[in-house]
Amino acid sequence: FVFEKKGKPADEESAMVDTRVAPQGKLVVWLMGYSAPLFERVSSYGLHAIQVHYANGWFGKFGNSSPGSDGMLLGKIRLEAATGEDVSDLVSIPKPDSMMERAHQFVKWLAKENPQAHWEQFLAADGNGLDWTKVIICGSSHGSTTSARFAKQVRVDRVVMFCGPRDQYETWQGLPSATPENRFFGFSHVLDGGWSGDHYCRSWQLLGLSKFGPIVNVDQAKPPYGNTRRLITDADVKKDDKRAHSSVVPGGAAVKTADGQFIHEDVWRYLFTQPVDQVGEPVPADEDCTMDLRAKAK
Repeated sequence: FVFEKKGKPADEESAMVDTRVAPQGKLVVWLMGYSAPLFERVSSYGLHAIQVHYANGWFGKFGNSSPGSDGMLLGKIRLEAATGEDVSDLVSIPKPDSMMERAHQFVKWLAKENPQAHWEQFLAADGNGLDWTKVIICGSSHGSTTSARFAKQVRVDRVVMFCGPRDQYETWQGLPSATPENRFFGFSHVLDGGWSGDHYCRSWQLLGLSKFGPIVNVDQAKPPYGNTRRLITDADVKKDDKRAHSSVVPGGAAVKTADGQFIHEDVWRYLFTQPVDQVGEPVPADEDCTMDLRAKAK
């Protein structure tokens, strides 16, 4: 874990808030590289947002080591990287380099530097970290998987999982959850290898999301998508599985209309703002995530 790469800071962080919009009193913590299109959208919903740089470089070394003898090898590393707690024998990540403490220190700094945005509302009353019950934790791919693992351990307001989570065939997704299951939302493309390889669908099942509605193709439905927590798309990405992976996040890979408008604006708003107490009808386990369903989605 280094402070510089090729003479440039390796740990830059970003924040955005639009004080012209009525605030929702919630903080988005994004666990991937800064994405201006994403931040512009969540701030337009009345959300504060920060992108946190934390000790996540371990993934390049252990990303293919799953699942380990107890089925939770990567999950333990993720939890240590997120919390700074010593739960994995493979890494040693001190609290100051953890996602939790980085987010805490960043919000403390923002509260001083940008007082008109009232960042202090997200600090815990006792001064020990953030008030995580006001946090929407989210990420894509690796970041969505860490978001889900963290939310299993610490109660948050909501989890938004783009193209994830996976961790191959680990079992931590089925652990008891500090964050209620109806607060997890997922969105992926059916050509993404994580979907076609059953990783996302399996994780969604282990997380208990089949209790809140079927898998819904957003290109064939309208909001609120039956109030489900599991959304997919089969939008045209020229059969490029790598583009499919990134296409669900606002940005260069996202699919647009002929006049240049993103086609999934309603989906993104739903993921971040849909009331969590509005849920769909449960899906029987033997009817969920079948090959027939995946074929129809494609």
